[in-house]
Amino acid sequence: MNNRIALVTGAGRAKGIGAAICRSLADAGMDIFFTYWSSYDASMPWGAGQEEPLQLREDIRRTGARCEMLELDLSDPAAPGQLMEAVCARLGTPDVLVNNAAYSTSTSYADITAEELDRHYFINVRATALLSAAFARRFEKGNGGRIINLTSGQSLGPMPNEVAYAATKGAVDALTVTLSAELAPKGITVNAVNPGPTDTGWMTPELQEELLPLFGLGRIGLPADAARAVRLLASEDAGWITGQILHSEGGFKR
Repeated sequence: MNNRIALVTGAGRAKGIGAAICRSLADAGMDIFFTYWSSYDASMPWGAGQEEPLQLREDIRRTGARCEMLELDLSDPAAPGQLMEAVCARLGTPDVLVNNAAYSTSTSYADITAEELDRHYFINVRATALLSAAFARRFEKGNGGRIINLTSGQSLGPMPNEVAYAATKGAVDALTVTLSAELAPKGITVNAVNPGPTDTGWMTPELQEELLPLFGLGRIGLPADAARAVRLLASEDAGWITGQILHSEGGFKR
């Protein structure tokens, strides 16, 4: 994967899946451009330090890879185009796009609102679709392009009290399959990774204890697990895989 460029969205938290993906792809020899959005991370119970994106960039640069970052609100419909312009100007045309950024809050039928549903849609569906389209329009290398979306296994079972998140992530699955057919002639594969419940700092000890028996492989999912799956799909070895939803959940039982 040397001399290839990966764009990863939503990598502002040191313990997050996005940061783990950046590190894994950099270790494989890729240059990295990542986005983050501090106000969202700060509003979540787990929070995030202002220094975490800077630290991630420096960690990646120490591996010898080039690394750039951009704080960007992907709910702005102009953001995907702005992001692609920034990546191309600062690193070059990307070979790999990882749509990892997500918006997630608890919403049930009893309290869901149009505003909260829109917030989920803007990030989880619209930004993913627009950024994927912008990436594909720029990609003219004839082969080796990769789009990898992060999803959450909505096709495998219900997610009570996650109505907006489940609806929008289910749409990502459908988008993945449809885009894979459209973009195959351009040499771009399109797949998604469902990492299952992953401890990125939000799991309490009580929740870990509750979930642990549900993992067939006997431990809680870690960000590095998701990163390894993404790294596989980004590699040359996955060049014949497209339109797939990879359920990398450690045997999680719903």
